[in-house]
Amino acid sequence: MPPLEWYEYKERPLEYRVISTDNHINEAPDTWTKRLSAKYIDRAPKIMPVGDGGDGWSFDGQPPKESFGLNAVAGMPYEDFKVSGLTFDEIMPGNYDGEAHIQDMAQDGVDAAVIYPMAALNAYTQDDPEYRLALIRAYNDWLMDEFCGVDPKRLIGLPLMPVDDDLGTLLAELDRMLEKNAKGVFLPFYTVRPYYDPYYDPFWKILSENGVAASIHRSMGGKPPATGAIPLPQAEAGLNVAGIVERFFTAVTPFTRLVYTGVFERFPELKFVDAEVNVGWLPFWLQMMEEEYERQRHWAKLPLSTSPRHFVGKNLFVTVLADYVGCAAVKTDPDIAKAAMYSTDYPHSATLYPESRRYIAELTEGMDDATKYDLLAGNAVRVFNLN
Repeated sequence: MPPLEWYEYKERPLEYRVISTDNHINEAPDTWTKRLSAKYIDRAPKIMPVGDGGDGWSFDGQPPKESFGLNAVAGMPYEDFKVSGLTFDEIMPGNYDGEAHIQDMAQDGVDAAVIYPMAALNAYTQDDPEYRLALIRAYNDWLMDEFCGVDPKRLIGLPLMPVDDDLGTLLAELDRMLEKNAKGVFLPFYTVRPYYDPYYDPFWKILSENGVAASIHRSMGGKPPATGAIPLPQAEAGLNVAGIVERFFTAVTPFTRLVYTGVFERFPELKFVDAEVNVGWLPFWLQMMEEEYERQRHWAKLPLSTSPRHFVGKNLFVTVLADYVGCAAVKTDPDIAKAAMYSTDYPHSATLYPESRRYIAELTEGMDDATKYDLLAGNAVRVFNLN
């Protein structure tokens, strides 16, 4: 039974004071079995037992390669974390039930959350394009209609975009999600075409005109290269944790290339988010972007009419966990302050849940009220057009 605080929280008028701009789900068991057409229902992904005693998602009818673990440990003490081996019954209902997710947010002092995918990312690795699209569309319907449908002002879903299909398919799914009032969309990290390719210009144009944000999440989604991929938590000892740290720096390449190739020059209203990368690296990156712009722009023919700093907090945004170094920069640099958005990463192993109140007090100590509001809610309201 939820605590009394939940009922009080549910009844009071919504006021965005704290927004987590990076929450996740672990999809409900019927996400695909209830929504795929008859043509694909026999191939519907299912939760099945894994040899390690846990449960996991199967996308090919075979025993899953991994079970629930670090992606679903919210509510557990750190010392009980394990990379895998959790059954579906052991994970919190907030993983897959929107109402329960909001209850957990209430206990954590969070008013709204932006929702990122988990198992649905497997859709991007399917070779059959029609099946891949069917999986994406089914997930999007579950996310927007069911999970977030319990309260779309508190649960802001990011539907998956089929970026590796033809442009018409991509724009059609975007249009379908705009009809569902999507405030942002999810893009996979690994793609056939880089996001600075002018191929995507019609896509960026529609997002810009509708005030809808585009977001990647570290290195999540798509088919990683055969070599050079960042190690997963399932990797050998040492590399497992190394991969977790390396992912905090994965925004450097997409941000740098989007800026220098003039994407935001062409689409000045486009908002592009990279989730779970923190902000402490941003001052040094911005220093180098400015220095190289001044040094190289005379020969390099950069398609820019302004310095890179102009795009930080206007077009480029990051989500922030317990980043004390980054929040010190937020206090002193107004552009970085406009780019940073608080997050809890519920229910993953980096989550700040259920200690958001303590972390917020520590991270914002000495921060002026306007900057604090922007970090905790104001920037997210602006980025995801939450009015």
